[in-house]
Parts: sequence; structure tokens; C-alpha cells
Amino acid sequence: MTSTALPPVASATPPPRALRQGSVRGLVVLVGLLVLAGLVSLAVGSRAIPLGTVVDVLFHPDGSDASTIVHDLRLPRTVLAIVVGLALGIAGALMQGHTRNPLADPGLLGVEAGAAFAVVIGIYAFGVHDLTGYAWFSLIGAGLASVAVFAIGSTRGGPDPVSLVLAGAAVSALLAAFTQVVVLRDIDTLDAYRFWAVGSVAGRGMDVFWEVLPFIVVGLVLAAMSSSTLNLLQLGDDVAVSLGLHPMRHKAIGVLGVMMLAGAATAACGPVGFVGLVVPHVARYFAGVDYRWVIPYSGFIGGLLLVVADVVGRVVVRPGELQVGIVMALIGGPVFIYLVRRTRMVRI
Repeated sequence: MTSTALPPVASATPPPRALRQGSVRGLVVLVGLLVLAGLVSLAVGSRAIPLGTVVDVLFHPDGSDASTIVHDLRLPRTVLAIVVGLALGIAGALMQGHTRNPLADPGLLGVEAGAAFAVVIGIYAFGVHDLTGYAWFSLIGAGLASVAVFAIGSTRGGPDPVSLVLAGAAVSALLAAFTQVVVLRDIDTLDAYRFWAVGSVAGRGMDVFWEVLPFIVVGLVLAAMSSSTLNLLQLGDDVAVSLGLHPMRHKAIGVLGVMMLAGAATAACGPVGFVGLVVPHVARYFAGVDYRWVIPYSGFIGGLLLVVADVVGRVVVRPGELQVGIVMALIGGPVFIYLVRRTRMVRI
């Protein structure tokens, strides 16, 4: 009997479009877009400045009105928008990866609720009324709330994804109730708190940036340590253990990174929603499912998105401004609905 060789099937169909790969070229493109968006942010506002003038006074400050506007007003908010967007994007990617929940965002760790309650206490009990004070109280509150959620949502085997989500929802609801009790009792506290709670990069100086930068750097280091094992953790704890990993240790590193990044970002600008929720889906659409690429893509896309949202907020109601938190809600909601309904890459 003679055997008949079967034709190869590997070349029958091309690889599906969904099998995307991150690349250094993609990161370079994102960096270029981020630089361009930053320059536009320095040029656009209640007083428009030509891009050529922006570049000139940026590297050669001359004390002119344009130089003062660029260095004292627009440069701090642009730098802060880039760093905060980067932190929230990476925090969202880590949160979705470690909980294996495509709808997870850093707020599920109680970061925003803890920060808000701490800021209210700072205003009401300690008379804090400056952005620097808000930043420190916010950072402390976000950290304590995250630790509480992590402790409640952890079992003997480490932080459980479902338990973390439930614990985060419960702690956030409790802290939100406490916050409302305080602001409803004191109108002055409500007036001061509502301006912080809307989420904005305007009015922040470089002093706020330098204060939160160490926490963001630590969060980035933890994110880098966590990214190498996130792919294996997606297969389940049993598989990870069989491959020689310690799931509890790596989950703890990842959650701590989320706490640092999201807590520092919220401390700097107040709560800015949808960045940590939407950005990882966009990153996975372009970079695939490999978290070694998803995390850096999420950071650069988050920074780009927040800078663009800040610029849009300055343009749509000129000569006034819309805070970046409001713009992100207007942009992020429809974009997230579109991603959920139209693309498969939003599924982890």
C-alpha cells in the first residue's frame, strides 16, 4: 500500500488580524505622538502661541509673556498630565491582569475613595486648603484604603481576584458614605472638596509633580517586576506553581504597584476616571496579549490620552476650560462602549 502525503495546512489561511505583536517601533511612534501632543499642549490655551515660539522659549527662556506662560503655567500641567496618564494606564493594565477581569480599574482597590475621604478629613479637621496638602492626604488615604482592600480580599493562597473586587467595592462604598457625611455637615468643606474631586491638572505646579514622582518611580519598578510573570499568571495559579512561580508573591508585587501608581496619580490631580479602564484595552488592540508589551503601551497611550483630553478641555469652552476629569468621562464612556461591542481584543 502506498501512502499519500497530505498537503500542508499552515499556509492555507494567513494569521488572523487579532494576533498582534507589540514592537519597539510601535513604542517609538507613541513617544513621537506624545512629544507632539505635549508641544500642542504648550501652544494651545486662552492665548495661542505659535509652535515655533513655544520651542524657542522652551529651550531659551527670555522672560517674555510667552516664556512665562509656557514655563509657569503650561509646562507643569503638561508634564503632570503625561506622568499621571502614564501611571493610570499602567495601573489599569496591572489591575486587569492580576484580577483577570477586563472591567477592572484601579478604583476597585479603593484608591479613589480612600483618597477622597482623606482629603475631606484634611480639609475638615486640619484646615488644609492647598494642593500640596491635598496631595499628601490623598496619597496616605489611597495607600491605607488599598492596604485594607488587599488584606480583606486575600486568602491563605494570596489575593483572590474575585475577593479583591468584592472587598474593593465594599470599602469604596463605605468610604464614600463617610465622605458624604462629612461634606454634608460642613458647607465650607464641600466647597473646597468639590474642586479637587472633579479631577484636573490645571493650577498644579512642579512642586506637586516632584512630591509624587518618587512614588510613581517605585510603582514603575514594581510594574516592570510584575510584567514578566503576568502572562503565566493568566493561566491560573496551579499552572504558575507548576512552572516554579510563587503566585502570592507576584500578585502582591503587582497590587503594590497599582497602589503606588494610582495613589500618586490621584494625589496629584484628583480622581480621573476611565484612563485605567479604557487604555489597557486600546493597548491590547495594538500590542496583543503579551503583558511585556501591554504595560509599556498602556503607559504611553495613557499619557497621550490625558494630554489630548486636557487640550480638548481648553478648546471646547474657550476662553474657559473643562477639567480633564470631565473630558475623560465624555470621551472614555463612549470609547469603552465601542470597544466592548465592536472588538474582540477587549477580552483577556
